[in-house]
Amino acid sequence: MDYIVLDIEFNGRKFASELPMEVIEIGAVRLDASLRVTDEFAAFVKPVYFAKLNSFIKKKTGIAQEQIDGAAGFPQVIRDFVAWLRRGEPFLLVTWGGEDLKRIIYDTRMHKLDDAFWMATDYFDLLKGYLRYRNVTNDVSVEAALQELGISADGSAHRALDDAKMTADIFRAVFPHLDLEQKKRFKDQFTNAKERRLIKTAVRTMLTKKLTPSWELFSERYLAEKGETADPRKLEEMRELLAAEIEKARSAPEKRSGRPGSADSPKPADPESGD
Repeated sequence: MDYIVLDIEFNGRKFASELPMEVIEIGAVRLDASLRVTDEFAAFVKPVYFAKLNSFIKKKTGIAQEQIDGAAGFPQVIRDFVAWLRRGEPFLLVTWGGEDLKRIIYDTRMHKLDDAFWMATDYFDLLKGYLRYRNVTNDVSVEAALQELGISADGSAHRALDDAKMTADIFRAVFPHLDLEQKKRFKDQFTNAKERRLIKTAVRTMLTKKLTPSWELFSERYLAEKGETADPRKLEEMRELLAAEIEKARSAPEKRSGRPGSADSPKPADPESGD
């Protein structure tokens, strides 16, 4: 099993623009089963939209306009990258957060390319693995994690290959503490942040009112009054999120005095109640 540590850079979005952000650089390092670097991949990508890099991106990444102007387009670069990935052993993709793979998939679709390879690719979110290892909840940057681990940061931050190398340093340092069974595959998300917060709030509110959380109750009391969309994909995702939130609430350490079967336990909604 190889480990492919991936990082990308993408261009910014102009204020109030509906045009998509695009990948402008891909960097990756290949680690073998012993976590030794055996290969590297690096390539710039010429964007379709906002072909002229804005000042923020140029300052953040240090990428020059000339480097982008002379680069191949996404279809060619992604073909080269997939060919590079397939040269070695079966692999697990390692990323710092979920944005890198998401952006690759979005650009693949934007260029009307087949996304089957990426949708079937397992990846491990090292950021989440690191947070579990440190037993903290607030996100940290690659640079901050390196500092916490006492590892010197070599290379330039916000350059894809250098960031991939630094992420690989973190991966090696905490590897014995990682549960790689937490790997996952990209899944399209149809809900937005506001809707996901609504679900969390609804579950807390129902429990506070000592009601048994359920999809039927949530749908009646929260979706109906807000006139939420009837998009079946979104509704199915909301069902799954609600079920996960209910399970999380039930498995969390008891903060209330009630126990199942006690007078303080959540009870089914009374249809005659005004709650």
